[in-house]
Amino acid sequence: MKTMTARVNSGGVSLHVVGFGDSRKVPVVLVHGYPDNHQVWKPVAERLARHHFVIAYDVRGAGASDAPRGARAYTLELLAQDLAAVVDAVIPGRPFHLVGHDWGSIQSWESVTTPRLQARIASYTTISGPSLDHAAHWVRDRTLSLSPTAKAKVMKQLLSSWYIGLFQLPVLPQASWQAGVGKLWPTFLEKREGVAEAAPNPTQTADGVNGVQLYRANFRQKLIAPEARHAACPVQLIVPTRDHYVSPQLFEDLHRWVPELYRRDIGAGHWLPLSDPERLAGWIHEFVEGVESGGYSGALQRARVTPTRRALPLAGRLAVVTGAGSGIGRATALRLAEEGAALVCVDIDKAAAERTAELCRLLDAQAWARTVDVGSAKAMDMLAREVESEFGGADIVVNNAGIGMAGGLLDTSVADWEKILKVNLWGVIHGSRLFAEQMVAAGRRGHIVNVASAAAFAPSRTLAAYATSKAAVHMLTECLRAELAAHGIGVTSICPGFVATGIASATVYAGLDEAEQAQKRARADALYKRRNFSPDDVAAAVFRAVRDNPALALVGAEAWATRLLSRFAPGLSRRVARIDLTP
Repeated sequence: MKTMTARVNSGGVSLHVVGFGDSRKVPVVLVHGYPDNHQVWKPVAERLARHHFVIAYDVRGAGASDAPRGARAYTLELLAQDLAAVVDAVIPGRPFHLVGHDWGSIQSWESVTTPRLQARIASYTTISGPSLDHAAHWVRDRTLSLSPTAKAKVMKQLLSSWYIGLFQLPVLPQASWQAGVGKLWPTFLEKREGVAEAAPNPTQTADGVNGVQLYRANFRQKLIAPEARHAACPVQLIVPTRDHYVSPQLFEDLHRWVPELYRRDIGAGHWLPLSDPERLAGWIHEFVEGVESGGYSGALQRARVTPTRRALPLAGRLAVVTGAGSGIGRATALRLAEEGAALVCVDIDKAAAERTAELCRLLDAQAWARTVDVGSAKAMDMLAREVESEFGGADIVVNNAGIGMAGGLLDTSVADWEKILKVNLWGVIHGSRLFAEQMVAAGRRGHIVNVASAAAFAPSRTLAAYATSKAAVHMLTECLRAELAAHGIGVTSICPGFVATGIASATVYAGLDEAEQAQKRARADALYKRRNFSPDDVAAAVFRAVRDNPALALVGAEAWATRLLSRFAPGLSRRVARIDLTP
């Protein structure tokens, strides 16, 4: 890979600058944090350089750059001056895309929100580093609030930021680095942050000692007198949800200061440039390409924090709903859209899926329709891959698609069994396995909802295939819940009773001719309508499941009755099973 190095003077401070890739390409500038130097960006820079001209530099006090003495030499104003000096020397007059991590992000906010470089900063990607002004406003607003929850958030952040107070002490922080913290730093990154084989940094101790001045020079002033700082460029906020130092809650109000904000959460720790450089480089490139072309990807479109939906509970989350063309699936898609989610509406009926997506868009939600046979492993694999690549992956999956079938075991043919198990069971297996794999790999704390039935708990001589498929779905869900708990992924089994969805009019009655089946369907459909139990009731239960993560949600009196009967009076449940209850 083509690289260049240079020395750039900024007010008497010499800065070490490194360039990666072809200088004729769109420039991306990477600013590192504390206690790092530009080497922390190397895995990301090498990947970005395939498409861009990447510039990284050692901030003052770090790496091969000069280390001026005294806290006054490390103010945000001087750090912003350094960035201006670097870009003026390496890419004079050219617009560029800015990326900051940790303190590199904190100091980059100064450039993003002040006039000196605003006209040239085409976009800003911020990782684990809020503007000190924004953070101070956040703390002040919640401290003055009468809400106990708001005050608890402040206390939680203060506990996470214990090291800031430590760095204000004389001698001790620097002495700690010199006493051996620098040598132990790679081990810390490996054990605490999950960074595999962290490379030793020859200037680590000096970087740690000098960088303490960043905290001493800026925090007190900003906490006492924060300014109102607004960004003029599009901003991509990447939030590692397992960050031990910068809590995700610090970014709750960022939309106040950034008119065009895109938020992407990732289940990772603080040192994301080292722990997942491939994903981070991909997200930076995707954002830069979107800004340059004016056409954002589906993933970025749903990551947009919009004024009308930002306060909704599922804002920024993507839900995949199978069987979304009608009944419970459509009602669920609409309910999740109302709660802020973006939707991928999946159904074997293309027109029905498109109609549901259209109805979701009328609720101001982003929605896409996909035509998929959920029983096909290949088709579901293609769907999962597309959702990951085009939309950034699912946060919520509702495996709802299903068909009805009545008849005893002796009347149900092999073809009938294959048909119902393909949709009712294999569809759930495919949806659960494929999307769970993606959630685990990406560290997303998502939720999977599998729609079973009250029939899962009620043996019946006339529902052999249907009850078997739903009982299997329920047990699959229980097993999956146990497996995914360690990954922070919720799993819920939804078991409705008689719901007027239209399934009764499409149920197959094994062993009967068409005329007899038509009569049965008409009577069953009339019974379901008289019961008047709406798909909206099930959709409400799905939303509560996503919100509260129960293991089981029983919906309707029939579901509660069959569950209680099977648990506390199994003998009676078996006697009831001998009765032909089909209409």
